[in-house]
Amino acid sequence: NTFEVNLKKPVSHLDLIQQHPLCPTFHLGLTGIFSPDNGLRSACLGNVLRLTLDKTLAVGSQLEIDAIDGTDIIPLSHTLAAQCGYSVESDPWGNTKVFASLLGCYVDVVFTLGLRLRMYRDGHSEQVKHVTETCSYSPWASREILCDRNYMEVSLGDLLCSGVKPHGHSRDPCQNGRWPAAVAPNGIWKMTFHTPDPKVMLLTDAQRAGYGAMMTQTRLTYSVEVAGVPMEVFSVSTYYKTGNLIVDSAAACPTGGVVFTDKVITWHVPRRITPLISSAVKILETHMGIYGQRLDKTKMATRHYKMSVMESHIIIEIPVGSPDGYYKSHAQDYAYHITYTVEPMLELLWRAENTQADTRYKVLFPITTPLMPRPPHVIDSTVPEQRVFDILLGTFLHDVELMNITFTTRVLTVAECNARGFDVQEHHFANGSKTFSLRVPFSDELVLKQNPDPLTTVYFLPLVFGLLVLPEQTPFPHPAELEASREDVVLPTITGSCDQENFYFSVKYGSKQDNFQTMMLHAGSWRELDTELAKLYSLTGNGTHFSIVVPFTAPAAAFELVHFKSIRARVDLLLLEMPNMWQLDDLSLACYFPLTTTECYSNGTATALAVKVESVSNLNPEYLTLRDQSCKPAFSNDRFAFFSFKLNSCGTTRTFFDDVMVYKNEIALPYNTGKQSRKGPSAPEYRHTVSCYYLLNHTKTMAFRASPRRTDPVADPGVGHLVVQIRLSQDSSYALFYQNEDYPVEKYLRQPLYFEVELMQSTDPQIEVVLENCWATLHKDRTSLPSWDLIVDSCENLDDLYLTVFHPVVADTRVQVPAHIKRFSINMFTFTKDDAVLKEQIFVHCDAVLCDTTKPDGICSGQCLVSALVLGPRATDASQYKKQISSGPVLLSDSHLF
Repeated sequence: NTFEVNLKKPVSHLDLIQQHPLCPTFHLGLTGIFSPDNGLRSACLGNVLRLTLDKTLAVGSQLEIDAIDGTDIIPLSHTLAAQCGYSVESDPWGNTKVFASLLGCYVDVVFTLGLRLRMYRDGHSEQVKHVTETCSYSPWASREILCDRNYMEVSLGDLLCSGVKPHGHSRDPCQNGRWPAAVAPNGIWKMTFHTPDPKVMLLTDAQRAGYGAMMTQTRLTYSVEVAGVPMEVFSVSTYYKTGNLIVDSAAACPTGGVVFTDKVITWHVPRRITPLISSAVKILETHMGIYGQRLDKTKMATRHYKMSVMESHIIIEIPVGSPDGYYKSHAQDYAYHITYTVEPMLELLWRAENTQADTRYKVLFPITTPLMPRPPHVIDSTVPEQRVFDILLGTFLHDVELMNITFTTRVLTVAECNARGFDVQEHHFANGSKTFSLRVPFSDELVLKQNPDPLTTVYFLPLVFGLLVLPEQTPFPHPAELEASREDVVLPTITGSCDQENFYFSVKYGSKQDNFQTMMLHAGSWRELDTELAKLYSLTGNGTHFSIVVPFTAPAAAFELVHFKSIRARVDLLLLEMPNMWQLDDLSLACYFPLTTTECYSNGTATALAVKVESVSNLNPEYLTLRDQSCKPAFSNDRFAFFSFKLNSCGTTRTFFDDVMVYKNEIALPYNTGKQSRKGPSAPEYRHTVSCYYLLNHTKTMAFRASPRRTDPVADPGVGHLVVQIRLSQDSSYALFYQNEDYPVEKYLRQPLYFEVELMQSTDPQIEVVLENCWATLHKDRTSLPSWDLIVDSCENLDDLYLTVFHPVVADTRVQVPAHIKRFSINMFTFTKDDAVLKEQIFVHCDAVLCDTTKPDGICSGQCLVSALVLGPRATDASQYKKQISSGPVLLSDSHLF
């Protein structure tokens, strides 16, 4: 026989209100996939029941909730859930909470609330089971107001009926302070909403607009949307058809009043909520709770919660990070942020002094802090000596996953990184946070390398971590640039040695292998050791080093000093790193080599060799002369000038010192050479003194004893062979010669041909090779025509515009007796007739004479006729008479004919 009124207003929509009877115990029937012990838990929180689905059920699944109303299944959309007191939320761990008001819709006559939970995973639905939960609800106050997540609810009890005024009648509509029993569930005529201006709607119009109102035996419930003001107020006057009854109801819920700092959340709730209070009130109870559950003073102190009742506000302080809330990750504008969420509850009980009516005011107020930037930090723990980048990225909340890493040339997933040999790990901590570690070896091709100086390597690793916030699948990047340096470059080195003929160099590669250039000081200027020089100096090598052999007469050798019997030569090598032009190593190797520069003969002749030394780098030996400037070199090139003269000629002087007779001459530049003058600023000073010493009186004594000879001595005749050969050298160094397989040899027009005639297999110093005559023919036959004389009576052909040049021979490791060898050169030519080339080849023939130097006679003054020889890399026997042998040909290269 009593009536109470319930008013509901959803935060986002105004919708349906369901009629239901009153019962001291509410039975909530639930349909779930598992029993409460297997991931489905429930808790009675006053007039709200909370159902929790464990993350093992909810993560990765799609949840749909249906309300069961008798035999009807009503899907609870977001709109309908807000209208009828249902809400769903998930925490970052994947736990899902379903909240249902015990005064909500679809409650049958025995207060049994049915829900069907459907879980979709991989497109398949699973069958559910039914469980029953019983919640006890304490006796209602005269007015109860509930501010929940998405709706506000007000309930009016019998005591408040005495304040209701009739509409159009003088009779009190309340019967003994109770609601009239004749009020039908559909007895609402119209509703006036105060917003604050009055807005009148018939019940049908209000329902079409999203409102709903029904009457139970004890309560009338309204639902209204709350829109963003600090204290949202809902006030409505409901007109009933029966008894012309008017009921004024109001609810007010806070939507703000929160102040945030980095450490504390402060929530202000007005102590006197004026839209709900019309007279003086007395606060009887004040409670704080979390997620609808009251906390006693001990638990509040343990969690450092504070609740203060001030003159105008009730203030609740909650530390940011308290265990009752949780942190959540966000990727706002691709930057990492976090928020902290907690749901405090404030419950008040006050009594109006004029009516003695009690009001229980309960607010469930979820609070989420603003986005707090938490930029991740990269901790670089790289130890360069270990040659591995070692970094730590963090910290993050548990709901962040590392998906991939972008390097300079590719993107790798975490699995691909580990498969490549990188070490990517995830580290978890007791507070629920995590970090990610990454180890990348310096040797990987994704690591960039640079050398700021010859010894140091700087390793760079620019990368971008690809991170993901779950379960929203929101991506965000975090770039990092790693750098480490170490002095780990092993430089290449040069070593060298000498023997009697050559320099020997070995270049050992460093850690960068052959990533450098080898430079040689060649003919006075630096030149790269290219393919041409590598062939010239017999380059050999392997994966660790290469070697070259440089003859001391080669252009790469610079002459420093000249002595009577030796010369000091030097070769300079330099290793450069390109393009920085860093000098990695260098070697300047100088050695002494045997070289006779002056020879004095007992027949009154002398030979002298002038050498172009480094100090007169612009000297042209061709212009050197003896004192008598008409005495020019018998042979010269860009490094040597060879003179042969009689000691009573060419301005030679003679002086006497005791028993010694000294002949002196001087090799120098004439005062005017036409092309090069002493007066010019670049004319070098060059003087080479030639001296020969002879004893005036030299007496040798010897003892002997004679014995009569019984018979006259008879010499046994001996028979033997002297072998003489002529060879064509590849250049003026006479170090390399053409072999049989190289013929025919191609030469350009006027290109020098260097010949060497050698007496083989003899060490007799009294034998000298003399070239009596040499000539060239068009055909192999040495007597064929046409022919051209090259050497006539052991001298050059004066009728030839290009004279034959004789080259000096000095002793070295190959040449034991210089008199056994004669060297000369001619310029390549061909025979013509009427300005037409007859044939582009020549054969060269020579008559060689072996002379006994102890018996100068005729041509052996010295030369005497013994044998003949022709050009070619073959040997011939020498006899007492001439032998006629020919070889060749030497071809004229077509590209240089003119």
